[in-house]
Amino acid sequence: MSAPEPAASPDTGARPSLSPARRRRLRARNLMLLRLAWGAVLLLVLAWSLWQPLPWPERLALWVLLTVLADEAGHWYGFIGVLLGALPFFATAAPPAQWWAILPLVGGALLALLVVKHAGGPLVLPFAWAVFAAAILGAARLSPSIDDTLTLPMNHTFQRTSLLMAALGLGFSLLRQLTGLYLRRRAEQLRPVVAG
Repeated sequence: MSAPEPAASPDTGARPSLSPARRRRLRARNLMLLRLAWGAVLLLVLAWSLWQPLPWPERLALWVLLTVLADEAGHWYGFIGVLLGALPFFATAAPPAQWWAILPLVGGALLALLVVKHAGGPLVLPFAWAVFAAAILGAARLSPSIDDTLTLPMNHTFQRTSLLMAALGLGFSLLRQLTGLYLRRRAEQLRPVVAG
């Protein structure tokens, strides 16, 4: 009678670890996918909000804030957010009367903000807000001489909502960019230690 064959030993070999370069590529890909999803969700929330029969200050606040935040996911997300400002005119409920003045004025100011914002890193963000504020406050000063019936640009709620939401969105952008710079610098400092 032959001796029983020894049982096969389980494979204890460790799986090969990913190289640092491949880990960096995977991390970059995952971050890109996360940013794309972030931008898509914000645009969907913005579209849904503008479709709802909300008061104009709430629509204005959501339009400005979500557009600037969506721009963090990719430049074209911000421009799509500006275009979505026309959505209330296609909704089932009639748009607020003020939206006829809000759309061109705030839409133009948002486009100027995005162009300046895309020109550089965190140092240009205060200038982006300054350009936006100049458009809003400049309209308040010039509107009486252009059309004395155009009173919305002088409305304090309109000015406060526009400027505050733009500042909040750009503040988030500043925080994100500074955090990214810190993490990249820290990773560069740790890389020689790991290699050694």
